[in-house]
Amino acid sequence: MKLTYNKAEKLKCKKTIDQLFFEGKSISAHPLQLIYTVEDHKRKVGVSVSKRKFKKAVHRIRIKRLLREAYRLNKSFLKDNKLEYYTFMILYIGKEMPDYKTIDLKMKVLFEKLIKKTNAK
Repeated sequence: MKLTYNKAEKLKCKKTIDQLFFEGKSISAHPLQLIYTVEDHKRKVGVSVSKRKFKKAVHRIRIKRLLREAYRLNKSFLKDNKLEYYTFMILYIGKEMPDYKTIDLKMKVLFEKLIKKTNAK
């Protein structure tokens, strides 16, 4: 499996994002939160960092890069468990600047919780 995060996989449509926040279900592994819904198209993923908690754009962009990289390297968990038709929004809800190890570990925890929750249905 290619470990890429290409244009087709990015969540950009405002209508889809609004629907995700309105109808989506949530899973949390502090400092990350995952909001997801089942869709009819291939997996779409977006990341977000609060402007209220991180005033400087440099810090928000850095955290977004860490989130996208952790997702890119760990998305094989989702493919292996047949979670292809989902839309995700990954939110950073912490208050301090994270390091990559923390983000990577919590991303794995989030995906494990998601797999347990979807397989329990």
